[in-house]
Amino acid sequence: MKKLELIFAAILIPLDYLALLLAGTLAYFLRFESFVADIRPVIFSMSYQSFFKILAIAAIAWLVIFALNGLYTIKRRRLPRDFSRIFVACSVATLIIVIAFFFNFRLFSSRLIILTGWPLSIIIVSFERLFIHFIKKIFYKKGIGVRQIVMIGDNKNARDMVKEFQDNPAFGFRIIKSYPNFNEEIEAELKELVNRHQLDDIILADSTLLEEQKNRLVNFCTENQLDYRYTASLLETKLINFELSTITSVPLIEVRQTRLDGWGRIIKRLFNLILAIIILITLSPLLLLIGLLVILTSPGSVIVKLPRVGATGGIFYCYKFRSMVKDAHKIKANLMTLNERADGPLFKMQNDPRITKFGKFIRKWSLDELPQLINIVLGQMSLVGPRPHEPEEVAKYQTSDKKLLVIKPGITGLAQVSGRSDLLWEEEVRLDTYYVENWSLGLDIQILLKTPRAVFSKRKAV
Repeated sequence: MKKLELIFAAILIPLDYLALLLAGTLAYFLRFESFVADIRPVIFSMSYQSFFKILAIAAIAWLVIFALNGLYTIKRRRLPRDFSRIFVACSVATLIIVIAFFFNFRLFSSRLIILTGWPLSIIIVSFERLFIHFIKKIFYKKGIGVRQIVMIGDNKNARDMVKEFQDNPAFGFRIIKSYPNFNEEIEAELKELVNRHQLDDIILADSTLLEEQKNRLVNFCTENQLDYRYTASLLETKLINFELSTITSVPLIEVRQTRLDGWGRIIKRLFNLILAIIILITLSPLLLLIGLLVILTSPGSVIVKLPRVGATGGIFYCYKFRSMVKDAHKIKANLMTLNERADGPLFKMQNDPRITKFGKFIRKWSLDELPQLINIVLGQMSLVGPRPHEPEEVAKYQTSDKKLLVIKPGITGLAQVSGRSDLLWEEEVRLDTYYVENWSLGLDIQILLKTPRAVFSKRKAV
């Protein structure tokens, strides 16, 4: 997701709110204009200050209806579809407000202002969205925020789309390379583009491409967290989180890596940041006590910084209370033959000699992971997500496992609340992949509520 797209998505809510306030204000003052008052005399008395208080609350409820109607998703839509959704959302919101106020005249007695506000809200919000649309197009024409595209295929579909993108830069797509097929040599070239952050999407325009090349291309996009689109004749591919669109009358299907996109990503970030800060403040006495006991029970630092692989494969340092002896990572190489997890890339050992006595206690109750709240505040982790793994472990991932790197790792996750360390690697990947593909804020809350039970259960916490 381009930063420009996130910025435009982030400003839609405050701009819509201001547009609704403007619509309500115009409706209020129009009510007192002579050409309206002569037809329908004013029979209510309410100052603008009192009216504005009601308007400010009603506009917030209006925004909720906008969100439920899909007006805050980032996916590229045509303006006519946006306008139709604005009409439906404003109509539903007006109906709800009319019903609410008609049942309680003491709240507000001028039905004419409400009915006038209905078309004004549709018109003003539509013009605001139209303005944002044209501003975005200006940025695209200047090459700002455009998505870098590689086209695979040598047929009429491919040529038409390449020409369309070149002739209309306002689409927000730039074709940087075009290949007739996909092989090892091309894959190596595209990998270089990925490493230089010069590639965002791949479009497969030729449905006659060999099945082996199609599968290789899908695996390449999954491994490198690239958005993948293909012509609609490939509907036999069984993938979820797809979106159908058309370009130059050519149907395209975009396969999304995760539902955590656009406003979902912004909401999840705000939710994590606020909750992490609250937990850190609330548990600060406990954190100080654990840190003191770590120092008193064994020599070494209070908190260790462990390299972990984050979203899109980037390395960050995960904070934990030290639960092992000093320089434990240097001893690990000598213990690899005793690894009890032969089913995957992870290292697990029930009686790991590196773990201190107090370390066993805090690991059993997951207290060693509390400093990871700092990683959440820094934006490196989430409260809920796949388990963060070491670079050496990620290096052993299968291609399908790399979908876990699409989003930020979490302190807890679907796999952790479903079995903690008792799960086989294949089961853990399956659960975390399901979470990545089916994220929702409700699912996050459900996992958080199940986490205490998972921690206090008798399952192992190796």
